[in-house]
Amino acid sequence: MPDPASTGAPPRSGGPPLAAAPDLLPSLAPLLADWLPGRRWFAGHGRLITGFTLLSATELLPCTVVGGPPGLLHLLVRVEQATARAPGAPPGDCYQLLLGVGREVPPRLAPALIGRPVGGPLRGHAVHDALLDGHLCGLLLERLRLPGRIGALDFHREAGTEIPPRLPGRPLGAEQSHTSLVYGETLILKVFRQVTPGLNPDLELSRALAAARCPRVPAPVAWFKARAREPGAEPTTLGVLQPFLPGCADGWQLALTALSGRADFTASARSLGQATAEVHTALARALPTAALRRPQLESIAAGMRARLETTARAVPGLRPYRAGLRTAFDALAAAGRGGGSWAAQRIHGDLHLGQTLRPARGPGRWSLIDFEGEPARPLAERRRPQPAVRDVAAMLRSFDYAARSGPSGGDAWSLEWARRTREAYCRGYAEGGGLDPGTAPELMRAYETDKAVYEVLYEARHRPDWLPVPMAAVRRLADGG
Repeated sequence: MPDPASTGAPPRSGGPPLAAAPDLLPSLAPLLADWLPGRRWFAGHGRLITGFTLLSATELLPCTVVGGPPGLLHLLVRVEQATARAPGAPPGDCYQLLLGVGREVPPRLAPALIGRPVGGPLRGHAVHDALLDGHLCGLLLERLRLPGRIGALDFHREAGTEIPPRLPGRPLGAEQSHTSLVYGETLILKVFRQVTPGLNPDLELSRALAAARCPRVPAPVAWFKARAREPGAEPTTLGVLQPFLPGCADGWQLALTALSGRADFTASARSLGQATAEVHTALARALPTAALRRPQLESIAAGMRARLETTARAVPGLRPYRAGLRTAFDALAAAGRGGGSWAAQRIHGDLHLGQTLRPARGPGRWSLIDFEGEPARPLAERRRPQPAVRDVAAMLRSFDYAARSGPSGGDAWSLEWARRTREAYCRGYAEGGGLDPGTAPELMRAYETDKAVYEVLYEARHRPDWLPVPMAAVRRLADGG
């Protein structure tokens, strides 16, 4: 038998556990500095990584047993970057990393390879992204099936639910701010990549809707969290397991299919509006609401103006439209000064066609998914009651996106399709018990304008080829349309 020391993989015989090894993170840091900027879910694109802080490390499966199977290592790592930050803000973004550790990476997992540490407790091992590894994904499901505590992590299962054993796992689709794993076409686990201490709205709202018996949202089956590191702090939500809806397509795919076939989409949009209203009604019953009056409306308008100025500094093409866009925010503030008020409640927070599901063939019930909210916004803001109209405005922007990015590329027929579809969605929303968007023009225009400004910044940073889509809306909204 070769000397373990000569292989670079010392056996686990006594000594401190891997999670306590002081050189664990320093040995991984060079690999992570190269790998993280290439991930879609990494929020710090374009900014220099200046350091890492290890917040927790948990071996879900032993990682350095000589001759043993691949291990599974869970890390929470704060990534520090060269950028200005607000007073009191954390020194960097926190990411959840699940790392597979083994002597070799099979060819099928070559795209998941992160690298080989040249020192530290994992020296000589191959480290890969475990969320692309079906075998290790299955182990994560087993931890949820048998809830309890391991290391810094707590695994929970909803009372009265069952999780079948040994379901095969696979990653679903492209990564965004999270990675979704499908198990046996039965369950889907959303694993958050960038995380913040506190209750994630995706877990909070889906549990509240399940308790309210709202059938439009899959009820959580299980979830896992990281325990708070300091007294009085909140645990960090790390992942949520829900039923998988096989045979469904998302609204974006369905809308593009309709556009490519020059087919009407108004009936689908109307029923989607009704579904949105049902979810909003259930949230308003289940969770606290608030009233927005002059101070709150002026504050909301001020935040929208600030985002406009920030975006205009970053995207020069927006600057000629600032004055016209600002009138939408000024009108909202003026409505508050004139005695206007609106109700605020918990909402989806990032509603668009890609966050909706319906059977791909034939009519069927719409479902809403992914209640995390916009991941770039602070968690406290995402959990704050807001006007339900914000979700409506976001969906209207999504219909416009589909019309301008589909096969027809925004021709006259597609733009008319968008107009009729938007109207049908608003009509369905009012019929479903929601506030008729036509009765709140100041609120609607302000939130649609704010969403378009957000889209301009996002596309300029991540998808410059798509920038003409929100810029077309900017020109319309700046002219009061």
